[in-house]
Amino acid sequence: MPGLFKVADMTDFLSPWPLFSAFLLASAVLAVTPGPGVLYIVTRSFVQGRRFGLVSVAAVALGNLGNAFAASIGLAALFAFSSLAFNVVRYAGALYLVCLGVQMLRSSSAGNSAVVPDAVSTERVFRDGFVVALLNPKTTVFFAAFLPQFLSPFAPPMFQSMVLGFLFVAIAAVTDSIYALVAGAAAPVLRGGAVGNFGRRLSGCMFIGLGIFTAFAGSRSAK
Repeated sequence: MPGLFKVADMTDFLSPWPLFSAFLLASAVLAVTPGPGVLYIVTRSFVQGRRFGLVSVAAVALGNLGNAFAASIGLAALFAFSSLAFNVVRYAGALYLVCLGVQMLRSSSAGNSAVVPDAVSTERVFRDGFVVALLNPKTTVFFAAFLPQFLSPFAPPMFQSMVLGFLFVAIAAVTDSIYALVAGAAAPVLRGGAVGNFGRRLSGCMFIGLGIFTAFAGSRSAK
């Protein structure tokens, strides 16, 4: 019978279009703005090429998606109220970055031609990118602060938060892919011989610097 059933549309689950369009615009601006995640992807692309850069994009996106979902279910509240939990996760991620940098410096100083970027498996690069992104509590706190501004009071908040988090990560993955492709175009110059060793030394120092920045920076931005 007509009127007994109502077919749900997107407005039943997401914010109205003016608010949703503002979310898309804000997400695009934030995604384009370079940050630690972009630096990680660009460094991988420079040293190991476009393919590894795009693998890093996928890994970072998956890690960020995990943080977005964590914020949706309230894990960000734990980080906001427990400095111990926040610092444990933050320092673990920073230590992981420093270890990656040290490994890269070792490979360059060894002078071993067998240690080349292509020798590193895509699985390992994906794992590294995923762990680095996931062990960044600042991303979870960022989502917890950013997403609620665009939630509709007439739709389930957790569902909205997860959908908006997914859309933000998707937008960031597109812009990060552009960074990876541009940086990957310069990768052949950094391969082989003294230039290759210099590129790995530079990248190792960048990873170590990024780890130190992650450990001690006061900002809680996502990218």
